[in-house]
Amino acid sequence: MRAPLPTPLVTVEVADTLRRGVPAVLVASTGDPVRLGPGGEDVVDLADVSGKAGATSRQGRAWVVGVGDGGPGDWRKAGASLVRALHADAEKAGGTTFDVRLPEDVTAAAVAAFTLGAAVGGYRFKVSGEEPPKRVKSLRLVAAGAGLAEAVRKANTLAAATSLGRDLANTPSNVKDPSWLAAAAVKAARVAPGLRVDVRDEKWLAEQGFGGVLAVGGGSSRPPRFIELTWPGTDSGLPHLVLVGKGITFDTGGISIKPAEGMHLMRTDMSGGAAVIAALVGIAQQSLPVRVTGLVPAAENHVSGSAYRPGDVITHYGGTTTEVTNTDAEGRLVLADALAYAVRNLRPDVLVDVATLTGAMKVTLGVRTGGLFATDDDLAGRIADAGAKVGESWWRMPLLEELAEDVRSDIADVRQCPPGPGGITAALFLKEFTGDVPWAHLDIAGPARADRVYDEVVAGATGFAARTLIELAETYTQPNTIG
Repeated sequence: MRAPLPTPLVTVEVADTLRRGVPAVLVASTGDPVRLGPGGEDVVDLADVSGKAGATSRQGRAWVVGVGDGGPGDWRKAGASLVRALHADAEKAGGTTFDVRLPEDVTAAAVAAFTLGAAVGGYRFKVSGEEPPKRVKSLRLVAAGAGLAEAVRKANTLAAATSLGRDLANTPSNVKDPSWLAAAAVKAARVAPGLRVDVRDEKWLAEQGFGGVLAVGGGSSRPPRFIELTWPGTDSGLPHLVLVGKGITFDTGGISIKPAEGMHLMRTDMSGGAAVIAALVGIAQQSLPVRVTGLVPAAENHVSGSAYRPGDVITHYGGTTTEVTNTDAEGRLVLADALAYAVRNLRPDVLVDVATLTGAMKVTLGVRTGGLFATDDDLAGRIADAGAKVGESWWRMPLLEELAEDVRSDIADVRQCPPGPGGITAALFLKEFTGDVPWAHLDIAGPARADRVYDEVVAGATGFAARTLIELAETYTQPNTIG
């Protein structure tokens, strides 16, 4: 298999001078006429220039890219579109490094958005025996302004996290099993000194009573793993944030088998776990003072004589029992074990889980917005604000108390798939395992995958939620930040 990991990204840096002989990129914004940034006097054909966000045109050796009205979303789209155009040109013997001339009044937020778009917009994952095509390697943002270098540094960290999340989710499942995912987490953590990764095997899971993980993974010849990433932080007075990500490395649906159509996409069913791993690496790389733990229960949901069945009753970590009604609703079973483990052992101040959990949420919100459930208004607001800051959209959904009783089972403590609105009842099931800790559940079944290019997203795994989790952790880096 030839798919080098991590996927190389375009390097973006800031400078205050142009390089001699290096082709330039100019920016244009919407207006009548189109407004051109520095170097605009060299544009030869104004008729071919548009200020629309993401519009690109070539002017001799130079390029022009539109940044629209100049909002962060427009700048992010501009960076992504520019890199795709330059990649395509590089394949025809074009250049591999460019100087981007930015306006004198460009803001740090605009530069950060452009950097993020440029870094991940040209992402490409392909398993091939052929040599990869020539690609653009670097952009140099030429601008003078306070805070721009720091904005680019952080944006590059967010881009790397997004790319790592995509890499993990895109890797085919004949390569990726729970053991591979655990090893990949260990390898990824090496770039972040101080980040510890502990991997527990199926024997440990049995000894500790992780009935959900063992049931889901019982049908596969490739046993489950439990991955725990620990970033200790540097200030004991700050909150302890625990992130839990679903790590189903392939999902057949088990005995409640999925239709063949679309099953190939189930290699990305561990996108929540990928987001958590990527977020912990990004948090550690920035040396955020807050303490953060990431938990990824990893299993392969397969069909065999040892697979768990509808009607089974399983015992989770901590003793709660669940009546299984659909083996294709496996994600909530592994998350339940991890949430209970977190509450009992880690004493979190804040608990957040992220998962490609329900088709219902994809139907409800589409493929560009994640579902947000929360027991705490402050936590919900932080997540929504964090997402808006890094270009990820969340919509808060209700935890309807009138449906809570439907989670109860006649033959066990709870039942796996209560009737009613699927996204909400799945969240209510998970809530049973969160104690009284402020908790949020992020359902990314829609935005975790894309079937076409838009903005900085490419087809395949999107890396959605990794950036939000990093930004969320940063909101807790000051004392008295809960409540």
